[in-house]
Amino acid sequence: MGVVGVNVIPCRGVGGGNDSPAPSSPAPRGSDARRSEMSLKHEGHAAASALKRIAADMSNIIESLDTRELHVDGEEVDSEVLSDPKGAACIPFSAIYHTRGFKEPGTQTYLTGCPVRVRVLEVERFTSTKKVPSLNVYTIELTHGEFTWHVKRKFRHFQEFHRELLRYKAFVRIPIPTRSHTVRRQSIKRGEPRQMPSLPHTAESTVREEHFSSRRKQLEDYLTKILKMPMYRNYHGTMEFIGVSQLSFIHDLGPKGMEGLVMKRSGGHRIPGLNCCGQGRMCYRWSKRWLVVKDSFLLYMKPDSGAISFVLLVDKEFSIKIGQKETETKYGLQIDNLSRSLILKCTSYRHAQWWRQGIDEFIRKHGKDFLTEHRFGSYAAVQENTLAKWYVNAKWYFEDVANAMEAAKEEIFITDWWLSPEIFMKRPVVEGNRWRLDCILKRKAQQGVRIFVMLYKEVELALGINSEYSKRTLMHLHPNIKVMRHPDHVSSSVYLWAHHEKLVIVDQSVAFVGGIDLAYGRWDDDEHRLTDVGSVKRMGAVKSVSTANLASAAEPSEHNTPQSQASSPESHLFQKNADDVPDISKMKGIGKPRKFSRFTIYKHLHRHGMHHADSVSSIDSESNKGSIRSLKTGVGELLGETRFWHGKDYCNFVFKDWVQLDKPFADFIDRYTTPRMPWHDISSVVHGKAARDVARHFIQRWNFTKIMKPKYRSLSYPFLLPKSQQTANELKYQVPDAVHATVQVSDDGLLTEFS
Repeated sequence: MGVVGVNVIPCRGVGGGNDSPAPSSPAPRGSDARRSEMSLKHEGHAAASALKRIAADMSNIIESLDTRELHVDGEEVDSEVLSDPKGAACIPFSAIYHTRGFKEPGTQTYLTGCPVRVRVLEVERFTSTKKVPSLNVYTIELTHGEFTWHVKRKFRHFQEFHRELLRYKAFVRIPIPTRSHTVRRQSIKRGEPRQMPSLPHTAESTVREEHFSSRRKQLEDYLTKILKMPMYRNYHGTMEFIGVSQLSFIHDLGPKGMEGLVMKRSGGHRIPGLNCCGQGRMCYRWSKRWLVVKDSFLLYMKPDSGAISFVLLVDKEFSIKIGQKETETKYGLQIDNLSRSLILKCTSYRHAQWWRQGIDEFIRKHGKDFLTEHRFGSYAAVQENTLAKWYVNAKWYFEDVANAMEAAKEEIFITDWWLSPEIFMKRPVVEGNRWRLDCILKRKAQQGVRIFVMLYKEVELALGINSEYSKRTLMHLHPNIKVMRHPDHVSSSVYLWAHHEKLVIVDQSVAFVGGIDLAYGRWDDDEHRLTDVGSVKRMGAVKSVSTANLASAAEPSEHNTPQSQASSPESHLFQKNADDVPDISKMKGIGKPRKFSRFTIYKHLHRHGMHHADSVSSIDSESNKGSIRSLKTGVGELLGETRFWHGKDYCNFVFKDWVQLDKPFADFIDRYTTPRMPWHDISSVVHGKAARDVARHFIQRWNFTKIMKPKYRSLSYPFLLPKSQQTANELKYQVPDAVHATVQVSDDGLLTEFS
């Protein structure tokens, strides 16, 4: 057929004006009521018949459209798609948190400025014992930027796809008064008329083998031209036909595997309490899902909302089975790992075979490291030539963690036995609250970074770490911060174990692993100070103390007795006798000038919102050289020394456990009478593939907790996806002073061999 036209049939009796029926001849007045009733019936039948004719005509138009040709008025080839693919913009990894329904307009699926290239590689002819024509299956290779994948389609799939495009074109031209339809119509570019390609009209069963090459070329040209037209390239039916989605072309997710619609059976979890009968073998339901295969995991999405519904990681127990005997489902496909037995239903046995073969070959090619058990029973392989660094004490550890979080672009993962939001990561505090943990996380969340925190949910009668306060404080900072607590002790009957991991992972490229919590009392350095009176050391009415005065004060006299020294607050840290008077030569700041910068701490204090007890108002710059300068505040004069541990951070858990954690800057022990308890621990940081392995462990725990606790099953707590190992060496940030080492992540910790 040639150009398809649409005949507009007037509806007699429906509208007014010229479409109204011709007036009838006059009739006797006595029959007016009868004639009026008959006229109404006639108009009703005419309207109904007219609507039926319109519906029939539209149906006939759609059915009569030749599947070989389609003329498109006002469609143009997208000029961006024809540009140089080297200039294509990458889809950021953060796009996984912004997926939308497949039918919603405006979803970003393809790379900007990059064409989709098509090649029909081979034709397979399948014979059957039934009296049906032999079917040809075409293997199609598609390339988009750095991604290459294959799909298999029959000729009838091309025909169904073409008819769907015809219906879509007719549907778009109808001005339906809905917002989504209006947006869809406005997204279509207008330009010079373009003619759609032709499908071969010869029946598939009559095509000889010597004509396969020409048939392949025809289908290749047809699909290539379809994908050059934005109206049809962005149509969800086209994406389904070529097997792409919003997660297909994200660089950090690695190479593209198979994708498509399948039926998924509920249940199958190997977690106690998640299946009412067995593993869902008796009570289950089927749901349509979009299955996505990546190099080290599988996932499925809900087509209507685009939400990721489940992530199945590849591990040593990963296997694929097909057949009704194995799956208890006709045309079933069973995918197993250590945490779940997922059962899918395909349209035919051959369809299930294609899925099994495609998944198996792809995983064994790109994710083979996770299919076997490595040394020490670890899930992760040994990673050589990995940048790593170790820490003793938390001073430099906290500082490097703060710098790494400040450089985050996409994600921050944190898991701790205890986390205190108000701790300072860099000390002494010279920039106000800038390097306070909660301020760092809030600042990065406002920049679009997704932050996920997992905390140990303690037994409140035994521990006073108050993880509920930590969760509530962090969650109130920004919606991009999500916090989970695990486990629920009563419902899970968990009383004798606790999560004791300490991890900080930035963009799945830098991972801090060790034994240091981001909590009170952990920060320390090589000096392991026992006291931290700092800037709140009260000096009474004395404005400045010179070296000479201190020397004279140290000499025994009738005005300087042990009793008078004991009356000062500082003397409680020493024994009350004359022999315990502090040695002048050992006192900090005596006999040498102290250096102070000229700035107003009071103004600095109010600018950053700190408490007056944590700082001082001003520095007496006029004091004499060689003296300890006093600092003036509204509560008296304070000694000009910095403070390292603020509020609850100054602790001695042997003397007293933490209380009132919701008041972080209020001391709970007396600094003048009780020494602090030093903290000595170690940690490390790794980069690249080893960091990916650490992130994979965190992701497994997060996803497990999400499906385990009903309160976390909402879309506000997303499933996490591991980045590909193939992009692990593309480091965007590197911790200073890291050296090359051999690293392996194991279930018991991190094994590092430094050369």
